[in-house]
Amino acid sequence: MDTPNYIKSLLKANASKPQGRKVWSIDLETVWLPFFTATNTMGDTRIPHEALGAPLRLAYNPDGAVKFSKSGKPVIRVAKDISDNVKLVRENFVAGLQAYANTVITENTEAYKAEVAKAVEAGKPIVANDREKLNDAMNKAVEQAIAHAEAEERNAPAPEAELVTA
Repeated sequence: MDTPNYIKSLLKANASKPQGRKVWSIDLETVWLPFFTATNTMGDTRIPHEALGAPLRLAYNPDGAVKFSKSGKPVIRVAKDISDNVKLVRENFVAGLQAYANTVITENTEAYKAEVAKAVEAGKPIVANDREKLNDAMNKAVEQAIAHAEAEERNAPAPEAELVTA
């Protein structure tokens, strides 16, 4: 089985680094809008022109007032038609990745198992090192908590004796 070109292209580095609003961690202005305009052009989608022309919208509270974040900035959302289509692309993308992996596992089971075994073996020293570092950090945190509690106990005022009358 040869790896399909669309899978190979996903694994190649790309120098472009867009800086705009992200939808599913992908730039809205330089990727999604041209892509969806192209899919509309080809008749593959029917995203309303209003969504493509004004993809960012103010968010509103249920009472119709403009919604503001805790920092006082107005909340901006992506038009529902665009976000729905991004979700569809994401779900299909995931399904394609899963289908490809399943095909490789089915058609090349032994090589896949060997690759998994190599990865597990190569990861063992990293997992062991992380476990050791985490145990050390937890022990240190416990020691500091005990020392802090003991210091507070030493500095706490002595409780007043209760006067007992018979």
